[in-house]
Amino acid sequence: MITLVLGGTRSGKSEVAESLAAGIGDRVTYVATGSSSDADMAARIAAHRARRPAGWATVEAAVDLPEVLAAVDGPAIVDSLGNWVAAHADLAPDATGLCRALGGRGADTIVVSEEVGLGVHAPTAAGRRFADALGELNRAVAELSDEVLLVVAGRVLPLSRPASRGRLEPTD
Repeated sequence: MITLVLGGTRSGKSEVAESLAAGIGDRVTYVATGSSSDADMAARIAAHRARRPAGWATVEAAVDLPEVLAAVDGPAIVDSLGNWVAAHADLAPDATGLCRALGGRGADTIVVSEEVGLGVHAPTAAGRRFADALGELNRAVAELSDEVLLVVAGRVLPLSRPASRGRLEPTD
């Protein structure tokens, strides 16, 4: 089963993913895509580590996320796709490779990602390319996910699949 957990900054999406994973079992691999680039990021990473159960393994992945994920046995959390996209200087991550790795896993996988479509329009070309790349990646991962959750202010909203690819008709 693949679960995509989307949310904005500080929405609680990582805590939701960790709670879901805790229900899967004691042996979970946490695939971390972020790196400590400044004091704030170091503090965020430390907070994430402190919340994890002692029995969980941590594996770090940068641009090689598809390969790393494909090599992980058992349940896994990937946190987060936004960091993975940002790690690509050209903002062109291997979305196809990631989706192939996710689809090829035999164990539950929880993917955490930032929902960029709810924020302020990026004022720079690089910011817009990042939002576009992450938005397209989120849609691709959502398409193959069994469950998609949106976390807003710590509250979880399950998202359903579109009824159809065509135009939605109003109902009476």
